[in-house]
Amino acid sequence: MKIVVASENPVKLKAVESGFKTFFGDAEFESVQVESGVSDQPLTDKETLVGARNRVAEARKTIRDADFWVGIEGGVQAEENGLAAFAWIVINGAGKNGEARTAAFMLPQKVAHLVAGGVELGVANDMVFHESNSKQKSGAVGLLTHNQIDRTELYRQGVILALIPFVNSGLY
Repeated sequence: MKIVVASENPVKLKAVESGFKTFFGDAEFESVQVESGVSDQPLTDKETLVGARNRVAEARKTIRDADFWVGIEGGVQAEENGLAAFAWIVINGAGKNGEARTAAFMLPQKVAHLVAGGVELGVANDMVFHESNSKQKSGAVGLLTHNQIDRTELYRQGVILALIPFVNSGLY
């Protein structure tokens, strides 16, 4: 089985590998850098989902010989009490689509202010927490939970949820 991950970010690749291995044994994973077709920092739930869907479509065009294609797009959305962060995971294969959104969490005001001003979340985190390239490490969720939940774990759960239609074929 071959799975294409529409990103070269090691966090996303590790999350997809771990999520797929929950249900499927032997698999080959390949990563490919593709454009999301949305802004570098999606600012709504809908834009984030569109970005994940676009990543899958672009990955399919780039690498055609696979069993599954996976797109992950992180985003934020203004809520009543601040700015929430989350990601959408989209999986395509076997004539089906699976889509799931990760848990969401509220960003601190300092980070939210930077993001609202046009700074990408990963860069804003690096500025506030004095980190370097945190989006390819524990991410905002890891920084805020003191690594009790890191970005890989957050995304892994989303991958497992997006696989529901594939592991319950009689129902979908």
